[in-house]
Amino acid sequence: MPILLALDASSSACSAALLQRDDAGERLVSRFALTPREHTRRLLPMIDEVLAEAGVTAAELDGIAYGRGPGSFTGLRIAAGTAQGLAYGLGLPLLGVSTLEALALAAHRRHGVANVVTAMDARMGEIYVAAWRCRDGATEALLAEAVMPPEHLRLPPLDEGDGWYAIGSGWSLWEAIPAEVQASIGQRDAESEPAAEEMVLLAARDYAQGARPAAHESQPIYLRDQVAWQKGK
Repeated sequence: MPILLALDASSSACSAALLQRDDAGERLVSRFALTPREHTRRLLPMIDEVLAEAGVTAAELDGIAYGRGPGSFTGLRIAAGTAQGLAYGLGLPLLGVSTLEALALAAHRRHGVANVVTAMDARMGEIYVAAWRCRDGATEALLAEAVMPPEHLRLPPLDEGDGWYAIGSGWSLWEAIPAEVQASIGQRDAESEPAAEEMVLLAARDYAQGARPAAHESQPIYLRDQVAWQKGK
């Protein structure tokens, strides 16, 4: 069974997590802290801490995962650089994990909710956003990841009586969200940030499905750069 390490620095939070699965069960060790502008200083010690607590050496790892975005440009570069350095040095595959999907899984794990819309503050009056259906620990994208002004947000229809659980810093821009979207939100959490704990679980899913990308193949996803390129086509 694989041993996977995940790290994230995509937001004001910094985190690391290690997942071990064997015949005896599953062990998940993680660290998480809100550390604005201290990611470079805090990330490597967090990695050392989860390895030490799990009793695992870097040489025993089977893969590295990281929050590939969307998120803070600087934070994504820090996470990608650290993860690529580790993966290159150890000769391991590098799995990029969506920060928005990690938020959706966090909401599902904590509250058992099925319909989740994730949004992160993208600055400049915009949000990174996606929508998901979550069942039995699995996630399915219902609205593809995008960057947009919050007033442009539209969500897929749900069955009568169902509502969306909204999670992520983008919901701090609540007043700019269209009234019809607000009406479809049952609960919202604008405080939660993406975490490596969910990322390592998503990476384990991808690893089990055969994903083994080389370190040089994995790149951060900024979304805003992609949108600018598409408009210029």
